[in-house]
Amino acid sequence: MTQNVALDLGWVPSACTLPTTEQPLRVAEFDALFADAVQAVVRPEPTRLRLELVCSPEHAAQAAELAARENGCCSFFIFTLTIADGSLVLEVAVPAEHVEVLDALSERADAVEPA
Repeated sequence: MTQNVALDLGWVPSACTLPTTEQPLRVAEFDALFADAVQAVVRPEPTRLRLELVCSPEHAAQAAELAARENGCCSFFIFTLTIADGSLVLEVAVPAEHVEVLDALSERADAVEPA
């Protein structure tokens, strides 16, 4: 990652079932995906985030695996991974009551320079 972002877990919702000791590790996994693969961050609406990723089998697998594990502890997330026409996009949606979580995720993704 080209820019160091302080680890702030204050935005983790009470609905998250991931053990507290594992939360910093999960944030680091998202940071690694952002640093390695994100080319563009788009926020088409307050409850939806679009991450345009470097299209490769490795990044698709990394994004899919991370999204599946995250959905296991924070079931309010809706992840959609799209591979089409040489592009790889991870969309993340949340209900309005969890928009602050999406805000924090978007800020972390924006904090890295494009891959």
